[in-house]
Amino acid sequence: MAQRILVAGLDPAFKNWGIARAWLNLQTLDIEVINLRLVQTEKRSGKDVRVNSDDLRRARELREAMLETTSDCAVIFAEIPSGSQSARSNMGFGIAIGVIAGAPANVIEVQPIEAKLASVGRKTASKDDMIAWATENYPHPDWLTRKFKGEVLFTNDNEHLADAIAIIKAGIKTVQFQQLLNLWRTTLTSAAAA
Repeated sequence: MAQRILVAGLDPAFKNWGIARAWLNLQTLDIEVINLRLVQTEKRSGKDVRVNSDDLRRARELREAMLETTSDCAVIFAEIPSGSQSARSNMGFGIAIGVIAGAPANVIEVQPIEAKLASVGRKTASKDDMIAWATENYPHPDWLTRKFKGEVLFTNDNEHLADAIAIIKAGIKTVQFQQLLNLWRTTLTSAAAA
C-alpha cells in the first residue's frame, strides 16, 4: 500500500465551487497541493431561459467538474452548506449537497469553523486571512492573480481555493478520518512486515 494517498477538499457553492487536490502523506499528515480549481457557474437570463432548466445546467456543470477533479481521490473532505435566510440560497445549498452526495469516494464532513481553526487558527478568520495563509503555505501556479499597476495580486476568488485547502487540513483531524488512517497505517505495517 502507498505511503501517500490522493485527497480532495471541496468548498461547495452554487456559483463558486473551490476544489483542491493534494497528496497526503499517511505518516506525517503533510499535504502537497497538486491542483486548484475554481468552478464558476453563471446564471443565464433572457425570456427564453427557464430558471429551473438553467439551475439544472449549472448543477450538471458542478457535478461534472467535481467528478472530473476527484475521480482518483481516496478521500474527499467537504464543507457541507447549511442554513440561509433566503429560499434561493437554500436551493443552491441543496444542489451543492446533492452534488457532494454523488462524490466518487468517501466524503468526510468538515465545519467552517474547523477549517478556520486548522488553517489560520482563529474562528473569526477573514477571507483575506484565509487567502494569505493558503498562498503563503502552499505556493502554487493555479492561484488566481491579476496585475495592478505592474504588481501581481491575488484575486478575492482565491477564498474558495484557500478554503478547499483548509478543509483538507481540518478533515485530517476529524475522528472519522483518524479511524481510516489507523486502518491504513495497520495495513502499511503489515505489508512491510510480510
